[in-house]
Formats: sequence, C-alpha cells, structure tokens
Amino acid sequence: MENIWVEEVFKDVIGLRFRVKEILFQGQSPFQKVLVVDTYGHGKALLNDGMLMVTERDEFVYHDMIVHPAMMTHPNPKKILVIGGGDGGTVREVLKYKSVEKVVMVEIDEMVTQACKDHIPQTSSKLGDPKVELRFEDGVKYVADTKEKFDVVIVDSSDPIGPATPLFNKDFYQGVYNVLEDDGIVVSQCESPYYEIEMQKTIARIKSELFSIVRMANYTNLSYPGGMWSFSFASKKCDPLKDFNKERYKELDGDFEYYNDQIHFGAFQIPNFQLKQISEYLSPWPNQ
Repeated sequence: MENIWVEEVFKDVIGLRFRVKEILFQGQSPFQKVLVVDTYGHGKALLNDGMLMVTERDEFVYHDMIVHPAMMTHPNPKKILVIGGGDGGTVREVLKYKSVEKVVMVEIDEMVTQACKDHIPQTSSKLGDPKVELRFEDGVKYVADTKEKFDVVIVDSSDPIGPATPLFNKDFYQGVYNVLEDDGIVVSQCESPYYEIEMQKTIARIKSELFSIVRMANYTNLSYPGGMWSFSFASKKCDPLKDFNKERYKELDGDFEYYNDQIHFGAFQIPNFQLKQISEYLSPWPNQ
C-alpha cells in the first residue's frame, strides 16, 4: 500500500500521525465521519471526524481507568449506564464484575458501534452479552426521560465538539444526578489537563454544585494529544480514596492491563499546574 498516514489535528496546535496499512471502513453518519484503519504501530484504530477515539495498542489504558476506579468504589454495582462508548471497551470492562446485572449503553451513532463490531472485536466483543441493552439515541434525552435508576453512570464521550457537545453542560449532569441511586457514582471523560483545563474546570464546577464527592484522576497513554488525559469522578456518597473495595480487587486482580490498586490511589494525586486551576471544586483530601 502507498505511504498513507492519518492525522489528528488537536486544537490547531498539535498533530498526531499514524501510518496506515489498510482502510477498513469509512462512512458518513448523520452525526460525523467514521473511519476505521489498520495501522502499523497501533493496530486497528477508530477516528470520528478526524479525532482518534481508540487504538488496539493502548485502548486498555482508557477503558481500565474509566471503569475500574468507580466499580471498585461503589458498594454493590448492579445497574450500569454507559453514555457513548460506541467501541464497546467500557462495556467489556464493566462486565468483569459478577455483581453487574444490567448494562445500558446509549450511543448516539449506530454507525460507530457497527464499524467496531465489524472491525475491532478487541473492544466490541461483549456488546452482544445478554446483560447488555444497546440503545442508539441521544444520551442527554435518555437521562432526561428514563425512569430507571443506576448505580454507576459512565460518560464515555468524544471531545466536546459535534454530537458530544451537550454531554459537557449542567443540564446533562442534572439528568445524570437524577438517574443515579442514592449512593451513585458518575465518571466522565474529561479531556487533557494541558489543552482543555478550562473544560476541566467547567466540569468540576458543575459536578461540585450537584455531588458531595468530586475528584479528578489522570492517566497516560500513547495516542492522545499531550500523553496525559483525565477522568472526572463524582458521587453522592462514595469516595474512591476511602471506599476502595479490597476484597473485590483481590477477586479481579490479574484481569487488568493497566489498572491496579496503587494506580487507583495514585491517579487522584494530580499535578500542581492542574490542581491550581480546579482545586476549589474538588473534595478535600482525606484527613485534611
């Protein structure tokens, strides 16, 4: 094949290029351009509107960190709501827990999920599990209208442009608060602390107005701009620094590619440049 590269240009300040072996799928949905390629260094990769969502080489980092800190903190996670997550990796990780009885995944773009089912089974292989209910609709509308209650909500969204934009405002998080049980937890994809600190500040502020516990966690991977990325954690009662379930962790230890008990606690110790911007919205560190 010719010397073909795909490039994500982020914030008009940085570009990440990936050399392509083969174009596996490309299509235009009602929401965005969907592209799946097989790359030389990172395996199969999904891009939505030119933004890299997932690669086979490092997807485990993202999916471990968006799922396991919350699932190791909630006392008994049975019903899980995933907003977005069209590649299926978040659902795959959630289903590792024996307590889980039902997972509802609400993805706005069916083309994304179908493309991953067809070409990236590494992430999508559990989407046909009988515990999983797939709904292809607007996640904002779903949380506003549903009567169901959930133990954990995972907002596995793309960047705050295009179809994901409404997932970064207070109306949406008020809806999330309403569908959570009294001990419920929400975890959200929260962008780069280097390039999107204002967005992180906004999400932290919104959550602090609704939830008793608010924290930010960081992780690093190969294929997101800047290398460091964040997840926002919020809960009505449960604190990941106080309520970590050691016994549940022992049952699953060995099933993780990135996450472990030390990373669980270390991820919430964020660097000063980030802390200075958002500390007023975060819960005090234990014993402070």
